[in-house]
Amino acid sequence: MGNTFYFAWEPVFMEWLQGVLGTTGTSVLSFFSNFGEELIMVAIFGFLYWCYNKEMGVFVGTNLMTDLIWNPMIKNIALRRRPYMDNPGVKCLRPVEKGYDIYDVNAQGYSFPSGHSSNSVTFYASCAAFLKKKWSTILTIVLCALIGLSRVVVGVHYPTDVLCGWLLGLVILIVVSYLQRKIADKRILYAILLLIAIPGWFYCTSDDFFTGFGMMIGFFAGVMFEQKYVRFTETRIVWRAALRLVLGIGLFVALNTVFKLPFPKEMRDAQDLAAHVIRSGRYMIVVFLIIGIYPLSFRFLDGKLAKKTA
Repeated sequence: MGNTFYFAWEPVFMEWLQGVLGTTGTSVLSFFSNFGEELIMVAIFGFLYWCYNKEMGVFVGTNLMTDLIWNPMIKNIALRRRPYMDNPGVKCLRPVEKGYDIYDVNAQGYSFPSGHSSNSVTFYASCAAFLKKKWSTILTIVLCALIGLSRVVVGVHYPTDVLCGWLLGLVILIVVSYLQRKIADKRILYAILLLIAIPGWFYCTSDDFFTGFGMMIGFFAGVMFEQKYVRFTETRIVWRAALRLVLGIGLFVALNTVFKLPFPKEMRDAQDLAAHVIRSGRYMIVVFLIIGIYPLSFRFLDGKLAKKTA
């Protein structure tokens, strides 16, 4: 299932890299893959949105939501199989979905372009673009380079997957950032981005698209709900920021778990329309709750703990 295409030098380079780095080197580089994955990005985004600068959080989040849609839409056109699936000399050291067969394309997803690479550029470069600080730009370049290299080292992406992932992230940064600046009415901006995403329902089969679609709707709805009904204030007070962040991450993890319970694993993994709707709906609700509803608690939590501290 899927397509096999690559330059002859790519698997040779990957095998050489895995051999030269050895177990220790690959483990060290593999660590940087974490910075392109869900939990760490949720934690950083939560700090930006709930604590540091809400406007920055919305800016970065809108760019990231776009990447979570555009990347799998391209993947489901290219249908490129992962390197280790067609090159026995390349070892899969970090499966995308642990607990599933590494040769199960539906579970492990397609290879081109690299989601970690495009996510990292979109997310971290958006932060740097908003901050406009030299240190943030340097940190972004180094971190994105390490994340991309880590995906090659662990055997799940060809070098060209990573290069095109970086390019996609830059395109999203430029295009969607421009749209955010030019379109004052967020309803119009969000409608445009959602319309671009809808065709994916007619040809995408991998879970990442339906996850991203649900997250995009939940994020957009949550932002509009918060701006109309909540209007919370950020905080630079350490204990308040820490409390918001810990509770928010815990809530995200808990909600993700709770909303899986009504549906058997066989139903969630069925790869049919019902499974896709369930996945999108689950992520839509979770993201809407943490973006739009969870901030309602800030005034109460801040007031309660302020009294105890006093």
